[in-house]
Amino acid sequence: MDIKVLGAHNLESQNSKLVSLLIDDVLALDAGALTSSLSFSAQQKLKAILVTHQHYDHIRDIPTIAFNLSLQGAIIHIYSIPTVYEVLAANLLNGRVYSKLLELPQNNPTVRFTIMEAGKSEPIDDYTALAIPVNHGAAAVGYQITSPDDKVLFYTGDTGPGLTDCWKCVSPQLLIIEVTASNRYEEFAREARHLTPALLEQELVSFREVKGYLPPVVLVHMNPELEREIEAEIAAVARTLNSPIGLAYEGMQIHL
Repeated sequence: MDIKVLGAHNLESQNSKLVSLLIDDVLALDAGALTSSLSFSAQQKLKAILVTHQHYDHIRDIPTIAFNLSLQGAIIHIYSIPTVYEVLAANLLNGRVYSKLLELPQNNPTVRFTIMEAGKSEPIDDYTALAIPVNHGAAAVGYQITSPDDKVLFYTGDTGPGLTDCWKCVSPQLLIIEVTASNRYEEFAREARHLTPALLEQELVSFREVKGYLPPVVLVHMNPELEREIEAEIAAVARTLNSPIGLAYEGMQIHL
């Protein structure tokens, strides 16, 4: 399994992109930076986009990549929970903001949406996806992805503390999880249901207690303005847990 980080942050600038991950060039996790990161030919290789929740930074590029593919006569499969479908249908792909590509072209719509049922595995091409609820301000799921050669990744998407039940359902060889802010913003993080390095440490201790091991951890969704603070605080967490934890960056490639 080859994973490329297209976007690693929660804010966009010349040097930072919104969260998107690409697996083996065919599966995308979240859609914050798809069209700005992929050539037209690379976009056409996509088999599916798995979306964690409906917040704008995770769905933003769905209309644009869908329109690009529609002009090529191609389709894209999107997998997510009902609230994501509702937002796309009512607010983005609604014929006013962007074309109704959930319905058009007639008899062969560009966007094919599949509702994911939490806790139930879904075959996607040669992969298996398992949606697991996480603790965020909006309804949200993380995805465990199993490749044809049995490599296993779990991506939480946006989440706050309280993942013990989630850990019981997954067994990843790599954990990609968010840390949005540094420790001095813990009150904000708890209210918005995000993680700081200190809150992440508690969740990783819980993971180890539940599963008996701790996989390598890669962090996404960092606020770029706080990244140096986060990096220093995460280094301390990694030393305490004696386990590799690193910050993702745009263009980062991971082989699992």
